[in-house]
Amino acid sequence: MIPTLSRSIPFFDYPSLFSGEEEEILSIVRDVGRRGAFILQQDLARFEQNLARYLGAKHALGVANATDGLHIALRAAGIGPGDEVIFSSHTMVATAAAIHFAGAIPVPVECGPDHLIDGKSAAEAVTSRTRAILPTQLNGRTADMDALGALAAKHGLLIVEDAAQALGSRYKGQAAGTFGAAAAISFFPAKVLGCLGDGGAAIANDDEIHDRMLQLRDHGRRADGEIVSWGLNSRLDNLQAAILDSRLARYQAVVERRRALARLYRQGLEVLEEVSLPPGPDGDADHFDIYQNYEIEAEGRDELKEHLKTCGIGTLVQWGGKAVHQWDRLGFPQRLPFTEKLFERLLLLPLNMSLIDSDIEQICCAIWAFYRK
Repeated sequence: MIPTLSRSIPFFDYPSLFSGEEEEILSIVRDVGRRGAFILQQDLARFEQNLARYLGAKHALGVANATDGLHIALRAAGIGPGDEVIFSSHTMVATAAAIHFAGAIPVPVECGPDHLIDGKSAAEAVTSRTRAILPTQLNGRTADMDALGALAAKHGLLIVEDAAQALGSRYKGQAAGTFGAAAAISFFPAKVLGCLGDGGAAIANDDEIHDRMLQLRDHGRRADGEIVSWGLNSRLDNLQAAILDSRLARYQAVVERRRALARLYRQGLEVLEEVSLPPGPDGDADHFDIYQNYEIEAEGRDELKEHLKTCGIGTLVQWGGKAVHQWDRLGFPQRLPFTEKLFERLLLLPLNMSLIDSDIEQICCAIWAFYRK
């Protein structure tokens, strides 16, 4: 029997990103437009300062997207041709692409039961050519950075973070994106802090790395305008920065609402044996999760997905249902059995600011109905 829902529940409601704040967004557009402030203006500088303050970082640099941000972070940290960089294969292909286009060799390793990079697998992948570990702080959760820091220290490796999905996530009180030499964050519209297009940031605490980031972002230009190196064109649009700065001021309330929704999912599903849930928001003092996604493991994943679609509930199998190393044409020789098996079970449930509490109840009821039909 298919439960009757009070309304259709899309996986993500993109129009609400505009309609929910329409007047405020239009006011920002008018202000920026009337000033002709489109590229590298005061709105971007203010957002960068506020973002760095929020993270507890020394520098935040607005860039065109998080893939560029990670590429810039790697190159600014000194990663280049011949270097091997270890990363979890449970991530978007952009993580590996940033390593590749920095001239380095991406080395995929297993994720662990928490879906984040597995420290033991990372340790086994270290060779004489390994230069860095690149953890993806996935789904709004930060990895065990004590273990990764110890591994990096043992072998003299850099840490560069893919914190695209983790703005505001913390491990032992420290913000994702601030543990290593550099990091990148995404402002893609579906992110917890999203703009109305592509956008990202590169993060650093080191002044020299930040200076190299500035050059890489803007055609090799130094702060005084002198071109001193080859660079890219990857600047966060000033209009997007103004919108992001407005949203950053309310960001913590958004994070708390997402944690409340995650709490409702746990209450509704934690005793259901056929699914495995992400850690709850109240169960681990070391981790503060922002729940960018709510990624479950589910028996009969494909059948459950189809059942929920019939019920009017949108879901998503992240990244086309493949880990990075499983895309054959990218040429990875590695086989990662734990990650490959995991990808047969992974499913993202709706978790965004357009949801109301009763939506979560309806989703949980539909999942229970599937397994008890």
